[in-house]
Amino acid sequence: MPETPPLNATAASLLGFLHRGPMTGWDLHATAVACIGGFWTVTRSQVYRELAALTKRGLVEEGAVGARAQKPFTITDDGRVEFARWIDRAPGEENIRHPLLLTLAFGEHLAPGRVAGILADHRRRHADTLARYREQRAASDGATVFDLATLDFGIRYEQATLDWFDALPDQLQAGSFRQEAEPPAPR
Repeated sequence: MPETPPLNATAASLLGFLHRGPMTGWDLHATAVACIGGFWTVTRSQVYRELAALTKRGLVEEGAVGARAQKPFTITDDGRVEFARWIDRAPGEENIRHPLLLTLAFGEHLAPGRVAGILADHRRRHADTLARYREQRAASDGATVFDLATLDFGIRYEQATLDWFDALPDQLQAGSFRQEAEPPAPR
């Protein structure tokens, strides 16, 4: 009999949330967005795909269909064992995929004003996220030390990102850098 593959991080996170009690796919997605959405993207389709796979492996059980045709899922004893195995492993290396940096790496192919606009928009978004994290931190009564450590990382990350924006060369932020090549004409 072939060995079952190890849990992927998304599936494992769903098992982790199910330790709190039964949840529907909708509930799990909302919980993932609220708890880990700042650093781990989980789409609704991923949640349902992983729940089907976890059910097939016997790591979760489907409950009876309730209101609005939603089914709660419950972690099984085997699911707890697999989660314990997963959480005890050494985490892998970070895999930074930062769309802004990819765009900036090829910024010479954009109009100078477009680069400045993109940077301003992203800076505003990071400032908004930092403000939201600080509000969450201020209202964190009852949060676990693990919740707080994760939230504090988010606060420090956003502050470091804002510091990076503020340290960018003025010509990038003003959109006045010299381009080596003109961007292609629109079709």
